[in-house]
Formats: sequence, C-alpha cells, structure tokens
Amino acid sequence: MRSIILTVLALAATALTIPLSEDKTAQPLVKRAVSPDSSCGGTNKYTCQGSQYGNCCSQWGFCGSTAAYCGSGCQSGFGTCTGTTPPPPPPASTLSDCLSAKNVPIRLISSPDFPGLAKPYNLRLAYTPAVIVLPTTTQHVSDAVVCAGKNNVKVQAKGGGHSYASFSSGGQSGSMVIDLENFQTISLDANNIAKVGGGVRLGNLALGIYNTNNAKRALPHGTCPGVGVGGHATHGGYGYSSRAWGLALDTITAMDVTLANGSNIHTTSTSYPDIYYALRGAADSFGIVTTFYLATKPAPASVVQWSFSIPNVFSSAATATNIFLHIQDFARNAAVIDRNIGFGIYLDGQSFSIGGTYFGSLDNFNNKIKPALLKGLPTPSSSTVDSIDWLASLTRLAGQPLAQPLQGYDAHDDFYAKSITTPASAPLTAAALNSFFDYIIKNGVNSPNPWFSIINLYGGPDSQINIRDNTFSAYSDRSALWVIQNYGYTSATSSPFPSTIIPFITGLNNALTSAQPQTAFGAYANYVDPGLTAAQAHSLYYDVPTYTRLNSIKKTVDPGKVFWNPQAIGN
Repeated sequence: MRSIILTVLALAATALTIPLSEDKTAQPLVKRAVSPDSSCGGTNKYTCQGSQYGNCCSQWGFCGSTAAYCGSGCQSGFGTCTGTTPPPPPPASTLSDCLSAKNVPIRLISSPDFPGLAKPYNLRLAYTPAVIVLPTTTQHVSDAVVCAGKNNVKVQAKGGGHSYASFSSGGQSGSMVIDLENFQTISLDANNIAKVGGGVRLGNLALGIYNTNNAKRALPHGTCPGVGVGGHATHGGYGYSSRAWGLALDTITAMDVTLANGSNIHTTSTSYPDIYYALRGAADSFGIVTTFYLATKPAPASVVQWSFSIPNVFSSAATATNIFLHIQDFARNAAVIDRNIGFGIYLDGQSFSIGGTYFGSLDNFNNKIKPALLKGLPTPSSSTVDSIDWLASLTRLAGQPLAQPLQGYDAHDDFYAKSITTPASAPLTAAALNSFFDYIIKNGVNSPNPWFSIINLYGGPDSQINIRDNTFSAYSDRSALWVIQNYGYTSATSSPFPSTIIPFITGLNNALTSAQPQTAFGAYANYVDPGLTAAQAHSLYYDVPTYTRLNSIKKTVDPGKVFWNPQAIGN
C-alpha cells in the first residue's frame, strides 16, 4: 500500500509540473521603467538599474544587491549582474507574476512591514527572503508552493520563527518564506483532540485548550510561550511534563499538509503513513503543516513546582563533578524517580540550580523526593517548593505571560547554541564531567560574554519519552538520558557578534564529548546548530535507518527539493 500511495504522489507531482511555454533569453539592457516595488522583468519588464532595492534582477524577478540576486541566474536584461555563471533562460513569467496571478497575499522588500516580518529570532543570522507569503487559506499555501517550484525558489515555513539557525527565514537569502501567522485555530472536538493552526504559539495553545469550554486540557511542550507549535512539535517538543506524557510530537494524531506538488492532504498513521512518519521529525524537508490534530491530556489540578540553588559548585572541577554525579544517580534511581517528575539543571559559571515539576502530592515530594535529591549536597542557598495550578505553573516556568500576540511578535536574541544528547546506556562519566567543569572554571567563570547550559532529564525510570521505538516516527532519539543545550549570547545586538562566543560554546561541547570518546553522542534538532554541515546534522539528529528512510521518502514526494534549508533531508 505504501508503494502505491507514493507512486500516486509521484505521478501527481509530475502532473502538476508546468513546463516553460517559451524560451526567453535575456536581452541587452535597454531603457526600461525603474522598479517601483522591487519586482523586475516578467510582465512589467521593470529594471533594477537605479532602483532603491539594488541594481541586480534575480532569476525570481526581484531586485537586490547580494550574491543571491547578482550571481547565478541574474537577469542581465533587467539590471546589472556580477556573477560568473551564465544566467539560464528566464521562465515565461517570474515568481512575482505567478503569485500575483493567483492572488496570493505577499510582502516584497518594498512593503513597509517587510523588515519586521523578515526579522529573525536569532539576529546573528539575518537573511532576506525573495518574498514573504502571508496566506489566509490552504489554497494560498498550495499556490505559493507551486509558484516557487516553477521558478526554482526554495521554500520554508515560518510558524513561530524561533529556529536557532534562522531556517524559518530560509537559511539563506532568496528563499520563499511562508508565514503562517494567520493560521491561529484552536478548538477541541468531542474526543479532546485539539485542532491547532500551524501559526499558533505555545502560550496561546496552552491557554486555548485549557480555557475552551472550560475543558482544562493540557499538552506536553516547552516553556517558552512565543515558540511556534510547528517547528517545536515536528522535531521533538520537550517540556517538564514530557517524562509523564511524551514529547509534543507524540501527541500528533493527524496533520493537514501542503506537499511540494501543491497538493493538500490529510495525513495520519493509516493515510499517507510515510508522510505522517517523515513530518514527525523532519517536517521542514517535506511540507507545510497548516493544521495539527493533537491528543490532549487532562490538566493536573495542581503541580508541585520546585527549585534549589546550590552554592559554591564552581569552587573546583572535582566539587562540581561530584555534585552532578549525585544528581545523575538520583535521576536513575527507580526507588525515587518515576514518570511524574521532570527537571533540568541550569548553570552559567556563576550559579547552579536544579528545578522542575512533580505530578504528585506536596507531602510526597517533601518527604521522599527532596531528601533523596539533596542528600550529600551543599545546603541550598535558596529554594522554592510550591503546589500551584497548571496555568500558574506554566506561567512561572515561562517567566512571562502565556498570551502572545497573534501578529507583530517582536522577541529576538543574538546567539549561538549547540546541543548534546547522552544515551541512557552510557551515563556521563567522572572523566567527562571533570573535563566539562574544568573548562567552565578556566574559561566560563569570567567569560567576557554571557552564556548558560541547560541539562534536561529525558530518560530515567518510567520515562514516557523513551517508551517509543525508532519506527514510531522520524524523531529517532528514544534512548537519551540527558539533553544538554550550551548557549552563548550578547546583549549588544546592534554590534557585530563577539568573535569569542562560537569558539567558547564549541569548546564547551568538545570538553564533554572528547573526554568520553567511547560514547556515541547525538544532538537535538530543535536546538538546530548552523555550524554543522548537512552530513554532520543528519548523523547527529537521526540514526542510520531513520535517515535512509527519510531520504527515500524525500526523493519520492519532493524530488525537486522545493522544501530546503542547509541541513534539509537529501542535501
């Protein structure tokens, strides 16, 4: 059945391919009207020469001044080209013409709101899209994808826009960004399946499923309320409740998705199962998910929220190592730990704290879990243990209100991050931890730039993250004990990014992994690392059988690699 479905999809893609109707080579530069809106060539035959947007007319029919516009494919008949690759014959119509003919809502570089829409979450990696699509219907999404495919323009979706590598901006200049900010549906059916638009942010999702008809439903997801459900849920989606309920990805029962040939399908475990598999772990390479269907949980009536700040951890590498080894023993102790506890460690060279949530009684936490955790550790310099309601817990974890703007979201950072996933079968050794903390004491305690590490417990006894096998979805890391995020940033966002941050964060990763060479460490795709090559990313984010299957599906449903970023499947 799977081969029949994929064959049908391949034939559909062939049927929707529109050949060029004529061969128009670029003509010598002649007197033309200067572009008033950044479009060039095509029907209006505007020139970029002398325009405020740049003198080069790209193969897509937009003015600019970077290599994406002036290099390969630049149309010399409508501006100046500086590339060395001869331009191919331009299409019968430009991308701009195609989108206009189909009445797809777009923003060009000339649009007043273009800079705000194009501004990435990670300011270090700012790209200029060829066009930003603001669809209000799935037909708009379909038409935009078809137009991009006809004009050899790469496509990426933007849900929340929090991609660490700015892949939601294309991962390069000159891509089409399909911004799903108008897809804000949140509803619950009779079976408590949440229907969620692809542009919904996590804070609004949490409020929506809890408050709709006073249903008081919940989902496992991350703590940052501005993150979009799209990238988060399709590449994992961890929260402190995940050890009890699984990842956000595990709650997906169905999706409405636009494929590279423009078709809109509803995919489940039995309808287009290969696409359902691929989207849950690698959606950025396979389609635009416009609607998610998520199986919700009853929200707990109360949650024990707790945190302990441990002093003097960085007095020596040996001290820090022994503290972490104790916490690791605690995390693996089935006599104390079950699925109902989730926690993480935060450290930044100055402070060291451990905190999380517990789905159980305050008495049980205080009398059983807390003593086991703190036994042998320095007396906490500060502590918090409260029993609070579900929404109050999410708000405290977020450190800000859950409600997020539907349009005009304007939160940004300037940073570089790397991640490490550690297998449960190979807990972190004293040698690896000593190397890690020794590096921090020598380089991080007095670092010229701020940084932090967050070490979250994924595995351990009864973890519902790790009950799935690798055939369940394309998220193949179902054996991690810890997932570590190392993050360096600057508050001087208007200045050049400090040259010391990337080497420091890279060294922090290497200090741990190089001291435990016998272990096959991985990485977490939601902390996507732009410093990795495509091959390195594929090796760290997916196991070999998973990537092999993904690559096969990619060749069938997106042979033209319409959905692309620097680490996309098939690169």
